[in-house]
Order: sequence, then structure tokens, then C-alpha cells
Amino acid sequence: MPSPSPELRAVWDRVLAELESKLGPSKTDSWLRCAALMRLEGRQAQIGAPSTLHKARIQRDLHSHLLRALDVDELEVELLEDKEVELRLDHPDLPLSPPSPPTPPTQEEASASAPAPSSDFMDGADHARPILNPGNHFDSFVVGPCNRFAHAACRGVADRPAVSFNPLFLHGSVGLGKTHLMQAICHHLLDRNPELRIVYLSCEEFINHFITALQQGDVNTFRTRYRNADVLIVDDVQMLANKARTQEEFFHTFNALHNARKQIVLSSDAPPHEIPALQERLVSRFKWGLVAEIEPPCFETRVAILRSKAAQQGLVLHDDVAKFIAEHIENNVRELEGCLTRLQAMAALVNRPVDVQLARQALGSEIQQRNRPVRMDDILEIVTAQFMVKVADLQSKRRAQSIVQPRQVAMYHARKLTEMSLEEIGGYFGGRDHSTVLYSVEKVDRRRRVDHEFAALLTELERRIRQLALQGA
Repeated sequence: MPSPSPELRAVWDRVLAELESKLGPSKTDSWLRCAALMRLEGRQAQIGAPSTLHKARIQRDLHSHLLRALDVDELEVELLEDKEVELRLDHPDLPLSPPSPPTPPTQEEASASAPAPSSDFMDGADHARPILNPGNHFDSFVVGPCNRFAHAACRGVADRPAVSFNPLFLHGSVGLGKTHLMQAICHHLLDRNPELRIVYLSCEEFINHFITALQQGDVNTFRTRYRNADVLIVDDVQMLANKARTQEEFFHTFNALHNARKQIVLSSDAPPHEIPALQERLVSRFKWGLVAEIEPPCFETRVAILRSKAAQQGLVLHDDVAKFIAEHIENNVRELEGCLTRLQAMAALVNRPVDVQLARQALGSEIQQRNRPVRMDDILEIVTAQFMVKVADLQSKRRAQSIVQPRQVAMYHARKLTEMSLEEIGGYFGGRDHSTVLYSVEKVDRRRRVDHEFAALLTELERRIRQLALQGA
């Protein structure tokens, strides 16, 4: 069965948005998000479901809701079982029919086109070491109240794998040090035993490897590769969201390793129970060992991080400068590192020592933007321009996905960037009550945690909103 067209996808997105508002995200994500509208012609519709169970549940409990959401008089809906529908939705460009046998490449072609070893180990007795940042050791990690518990847990796992905490689940926002700690575990284990089979990779790589195995009809090799590991470390497991088939495979991989007393370490932007459409059995297993949160660094920790990074870069950074930067850069470690790099470059260009005045110049526009009050008009102007809608649309009762999403994004920014109450924000959007605003803000925040592209869009919109507020001051 072919992949649904962009037009059908748009209709289905609207249907999902409407049903989510009526049925709630749990039921929608569990039973409908992995299905697809495959055909809609006249009064005939076909919906593909990934399993017999999904098909039966939709037919029994959700059929009438679908009819109302599709909003076509006397519509006949045919439910089809299509095991590959989820794979098509996640990767619409992949051909899912079995590929024809390829022409064997020449030895020269095979050598030229062979991919570099991945972070996972190779088939057979030999295995490749994971690709790690040489600076990501425990000794170089700055410990503070925000990360002390997570750091201690990682040290425990590195010292006693599969004994202390299994699995270890780290969660926290982007740029707080999850990857540093996971790679520190790898370094520590390999220093003690260079022959240890460590599979360290991102969840996106795991998903891509699984899809390739399905395409090539070689799932057994895939399973051998992952289930023979001594240690499995997977970054950004929130990428499993809405991928039921990959979740199924990850579930069995997890069980095989855990039963064999092999260490598992996972990281995510959100705790297990907040990852959308993650199967309950995975949520439960992710909590079997220890769940440790890494919080944004406090002021003292930010100062310590700046001192440590400056020493690594050979930059003379006085306490007053470090404290000035720490007062204005609060979000994450990466922003602190970026600030130091910018400051060092400016000092070299103007040939002067790093002092508070230079730091103020380096951060001038950012300091101004952070301190400038944002108006609702600023938010509405940027959001409506981005999504190509009108302010009247956001204030209307319309519930089409093309309106609902920008409305929720605007509410999210209003809550984050202004001092307005939930009731006041709701008043700007057609008199909606505070619970509707709170639901919208929380929904956007949940998606931000697991969808990196969406998070980047929110960051860019915030930048534009602050810039507009600065211009209008």
C-alpha cells in the first residue's frame, strides 16, 4: 500500500488534533497516532492500522469519533490492517517492498562505499570502540547541587555495572551534561577493560539501524548486534515516541540484556512517564533501576563551570567576570561555553584582557533582550507571521490543527515571557479559561522536550519576539 499523500496527512493531522481535544492525548496517541488516512474520495475513506489489535480497538471504540471528526455526510470508513503503516509515517521516502537483489559490487566499489564503523560493535568476534569525546571524563565534569545525584549514580554504574542501578535513566533539558556523563561511563569502563563490548549510540541511530534491518530482511543480525552487548548506552530515548514498532523491538532488546545482567543506561529530555505514546511496559522497565534528573545549574555551579572551561581553554577569567556571566546566562552549560568562546575571540580581536566591560559588550544585546518586557502584541505578531494565520483566527473558536498549534504556541510564549496570569492569557484568546491555557502550555512543553526541531522553532520564535520587543521599546 502506498504512503499517504501530503494532503491526506494534513487531513489526518486535523482529525488527530480534534480527537485529542475530545478524547485526551493518551487514547489518541495509543490508538490513532500510529494509524493513517490512506484514502478519502467522495464518501469513501480508508484508514490503515498497524495491527489487528489497533484495528479492532478503533472499530469498537473510536469509529463514531472518527466519523464526526472527518465531517463528511454519510461517510463509509474502511479499516485496513497495514503492518508497515507506522514505518511509512516515520519514513515516507523508504520503499517498504522487499528490494530486488542488488548487483554485487566490485571489490573497489565495496571498499569505496563501505561506511565508517558505527558506534555499535561489528558483527563477529571483533567490535569497534564507541566514538567518544576525549574530554568527557568524570574528572572534567563540574559537580554541583543540580547534578550531584546523577553524577554519583553514573560513578556507581561505572564502578559496578549491572549491580548498582540497572537500568540507569538520566533526564534533563538540553545542554546540562547528560551526554558528558554517559561518555564518562564509557571511558571509565574501557579504561578498566578495553575488551568490553559497549554499544553507545543515539536513539535515532537505533531507529535507523532497525529500519535498515527491516528493509534488508536481516533483523536477526540486528538483534545479535545489540543483544550481545555487555553495556548498552542510548542517548535521547524520547525519540521512541510514536514509534510503536521500534518500541516493540527495543522492549525485547531491553529484556534480553537485563535478563543477561548486562548494564543499560538511557537518557532523555523528559522522565519516562512524560515521553508521549511510550508503551507502559517500557515506562515501567525504564523505572526498574534508578531515574536521576539533572537540573539547570545554580549560580555557584555556573561560576565553577566557567572557571573550569576557561582553564581548559587557557583563558584568564577573573571572579568578577565569571560571576557577571553567570548572572546573565542561566539556561545550560552549552550557552556558558558559547559565551566563553565569544569572549575569548573578542579579547583576541581587540587585544585586551577579559574584564567585565568586555563581557558586557559581548553579552550586550542578550542582556538587553532578557531585561526588556515582552508585550502580547509582540508575541502575536511573530507567531501569526510564522504560521501564516490571523490574530482573529487565534481568538476564534476554530479547532483546525492549522489554528490550534499556533494558538498553543502563542499561549506558551505568553506564559514564559510575560507576567500575565493564565486567566489574562485566556482573555486574549477568545475568553478561554485558565485550564485551557494551562493544558496548551503543558502540551507545547511536553512536545518541546522530545521534538528537537519543534524545540528549535520555539527558541527561534522567542529570539524574534525579544528582538521585536527591543525594537518597540
